[in-house]
Amino acid sequence: MNNPKLVLASSSPYRRELLERLQISFEVLAPDIDETPLEKEPASVLVERLSKSKAKAAAKTFPDALIIGSDQVAVHNGRIVGKPHTHDNAVQQLREASGSRITLYTGLVLLNATTGNVQSEVVPFHVVFRSLSREQIENYLHKEQPYKCAGSVRSEGLGISLLERFEGEDPNTLIGLPLIRLVRMLEKEGVQVI
Repeated sequence: MNNPKLVLASSSPYRRELLERLQISFEVLAPDIDETPLEKEPASVLVERLSKSKAKAAAKTFPDALIIGSDQVAVHNGRIVGKPHTHDNAVQQLREASGSRITLYTGLVLLNATTGNVQSEVVPFHVVFRSLSREQIENYLHKEQPYKCAGSVRSEGLGISLLERFEGEDPNTLIGLPLIRLVRMLEKEGVQVI
């Protein structure tokens, strides 16, 4: 039996790299959706909503595919921490994170565009930061420039040096795509990874 077409609805090169680990054929479409949080919207609700929106947007182009939608936000002290975009914002984020625990919420959706079946989960993952000096923060930011990464850290790169430990079931979740959960979802749709 042939596997159905698989589409990753994401502009993230990190999610693409993660999905390539499963050694299955897929296409990529970067959906154009509004990612603005709704007023008082909890992080877990936000990432699930955005993951579904990305998958549904991609279904318009791929009406016969299985579509993966995913979104991630970091939460520190009950507040959503987004992508910093600038050096000054990144410094502020890392100063606040220093010596504390941040939770990343990753929404994962698998939409069967043919049947309309939607599988959806929100997977939490926790990161504990070391106590960081201003010099360490500046050195890291100048070397890595993680200005498009939620929380201003790329754990798969030099950012690992900022961290004390991880707490979660799937380290891929930290980078943006919970592969363990995704494999289970794909199997429910008849896609055998191994």
